[in-house]
Amino acid sequence: MRIIITQNITLDGRVEMLDDWFDPQAQDEELSAELMRQSANEDVLLLGRQTFEDFRGYWPDQTDDTTGVAEHLNQVDKRVVSSTLTEPGWQNTQIISSDPMQAVAALREEPGRDVIVTGSITLAHELISEGLVDEYRMFTYPVWQGRGRGFFHDGAHSARPPRLRLIDAKAFPSGITYSAYEPSA
Repeated sequence: MRIIITQNITLDGRVEMLDDWFDPQAQDEELSAELMRQSANEDVLLLGRQTFEDFRGYWPDQTDDTTGVAEHLNQVDKRVVSSTLTEPGWQNTQIISSDPMQAVAALREEPGRDVIVTGSITLAHELISEGLVDEYRMFTYPVWQGRGRGFFHDGAHSARPPRLRLIDAKAFPSGITYSAYEPSA
């Protein structure tokens, strides 16, 4: 399977949502169609504990969701990386409690399509540092947040971000742009 990080990001490269620039229910039709197109190839949704808890606290309750996102998230095979969770409390969820990078490397070797990581900033940083990411999908919102964690780790001990090659790009009526990259040699 391929490991793909999908992130919502501001123009200034922030992925930590400290302001109200992202609303999962406020998407134009073209953006919603693109997200569902990508979800059609998703075999596993891989999340860090905090993002998982945010998703679990929101999506299962969206019974009037017309986008199909809630239904997809309730049905997809979910894996959550956590050393503290003992009971996931959401259908089709497994907990990865030890050596998450080894577990992700093993997932990468399994047959199948896509393992999608979204949000989960700490987990994304670890996957990038370990060279386990096959594709990066960025949905850039036309806002400047000015603070918060960025997509690539800013820490002194972080690995150098990989060189990337653009493989797809689109613009949506809402002003959001999409770009997909894969590591280049």
